[in-house]
Amino acid sequence: MPSVPRHADPAQSLEQLEGQRWPDPSQDATCLVKAVHALRRRPVGDLRPDELARLITQDVGLPWLLPLAVRILRDTAPAQAAGGWYDDDLLYAVVTRRPQVWEQSPELAHEVKAAVGTLGDPSRYVRDEVESFLSSLPEWRPCST
Repeated sequence: MPSVPRHADPAQSLEQLEGQRWPDPSQDATCLVKAVHALRRRPVGDLRPDELARLITQDVGLPWLLPLAVRILRDTAPAQAAGGWYDDDLLYAVVTRRPQVWEQSPELAHEVKAAVGTLGDPSRYVRDEVESFLSSLPEWRPCST
């Protein structure tokens, strides 16, 4: 995965950001393949959390979508946790990315860790994945400037 840009133009699609247009899926493609192709053509700023989760679990557009997903997790986790319920789909998509993704983006991984910390006790549906993610992270040290 290329290094993660901190800001993507929310008006651009993944196709625009990557500079690569995928060919249209075949007529007999699965619904998932068709959905991923269609989502790549939408502005990233218009993608809902469930759509981000769908793309991220397919490892599509990670350099641009992970920062967006982490921002959503960071911004929504405290309020949702306070309400006693948290939608696990986006969290699951983020914490189940390969360790190499986080090795290349340690600051982003630290933001995920902080967001997870605000949840308290994650739901049983994602608890093992969160624990695995947290245990795979090396000790984070911010870059000195």
